Amino acid sequence: MTRSEFDDIRAFLADEATQAGDLLRVARTLIDDLEHCRTREAVLRTHYLRLLTAARATVAAEAAEEPDPLSFLKRELTERGQMPEDGEAVRRILSDARTAAALLACLEQSVPRRPSGMRLRRCVGMGRTLPR
Repeated sequence: MTRSEFDDIRAFLADEATQAGDLLRVARTLIDDLEHCRTREAVLRTHYLRLLTAARATVAAEAAEEPDPLSFLKRELTERGQMPEDGEAVRRILSDARTAAALLACLEQSVPRRPSGMRLRRCVGMGRTLPR
């Protein structure tokens, strides 16, 4: 949910013309959104943990001079349908990884500091419409 959507909800809740039934509908929608977000976060954490475990096992297998240290990572990528299949995909993935690394390095150098005073609220973009 965007900052603008939160601001819209706050304004809707503060409006004295808002009826109790409208508030109940907003509450139910927010609970549904929250549940969906928590489920998605749990799935993403699981995927991350599996990938991290495979990466650690790969590094450990290489340190132990195992015959196929990449097998852990290959299996995880194959299960997710993420293994590169041809030379073109390999070149594209390497190019994307280099570009992403360069962009991250640039972002880390130019991260603006947040002002220490009061935070200004901004309403930007179109959000979900609330019942009236």
